[in-house]
Amino acid sequence: MKRYVLVLFLFLSLSGYSQNAINNYKYVVVPEKFNFLKQNDQYSLNSLTKGLLEYKGFTVYFDNKELPGEVANNKCRALSADVLEKKTMFTTGLTLLLKDCQGNIIFKSKEGKSREKEYKVAYSMALRDAFTSLDSVSYAYNGSTNQPVQPAITTITSTVPVKSAEAVTNQPVQPAVTTTTSIVPAKSTEAVTNQPVQPTITTTTSTVPVKATETLTNQPVGTLYAQAIANGYQLIDTTPKIVLTLLKTSAENYFIASNATANGIVLKKNEDWFFEYYKDGKLISEKLLVKF
Repeated sequence: MKRYVLVLFLFLSLSGYSQNAINNYKYVVVPEKFNFLKQNDQYSLNSLTKGLLEYKGFTVYFDNKELPGEVANNKCRALSADVLEKKTMFTTGLTLLLKDCQGNIIFKSKEGKSREKEYKVAYSMALRDAFTSLDSVSYAYNGSTNQPVQPAITTITSTVPVKSAEAVTNQPVQPAVTTTTSIVPAKSTEAVTNQPVQPTITTTTSTVPVKATETLTNQPVGTLYAQAIANGYQLIDTTPKIVLTLLKTSAENYFIASNATANGIVLKKNEDWFFEYYKDGKLISEKLLVKF
């Protein structure tokens, strides 16, 4: 029993370390060709790796493209992605590695597996399976090591007490500091007109109603194009990037669906297509625009 507790403790400790370490990086560089492949971006595996990392929230570049200055001048600001293959007679296995500039492994996924016989489908499904390990890592770039510190501008307006129009005019006024009119008690129209009034001061306050983001989550974000594969379709956008993989079932207009973050179904209701899956115990239904 003690052995199991110790193993669980070590696993949780390593998981916490990986999450903290991965959050220090904004950029990931993906190679043009993985070592186990013979051609650049063979079976679109490198493009798929780039797309899945971008879906997770990273900013991703190929190693043969021009890199941003902060990465080109300091390679330690980015992680390097690599994929390892373990192929047996009946299965294809792929493992994702994220390494720092010294070759240390910051993140290692589980071995994603597929029993498909067609190479492109097998590699795609195995890589997507490996990427499910990132679902347990709540990635959010913290900017603690790579992002320059921004000057604190808000202390100017919060520390200068404004008592009269004369006191305000003696202060060096910054063009963007327009909050002075909102904190001066208006005793008369004459006192107000003595202030250097900017024409857009009163038009940028909270008068425009903001729509909740929840109303956008179920709306289709763009047209997806169905590309036939061995047992169904893969839905791609105009990038092109694989957004969903659909597997046929015995029912018409009903598919088993999966992507980098969710597993569910795609079905047709009232001439419209929907992707339905569970997230945190709640049923999510996303409308899709699909062209077969």
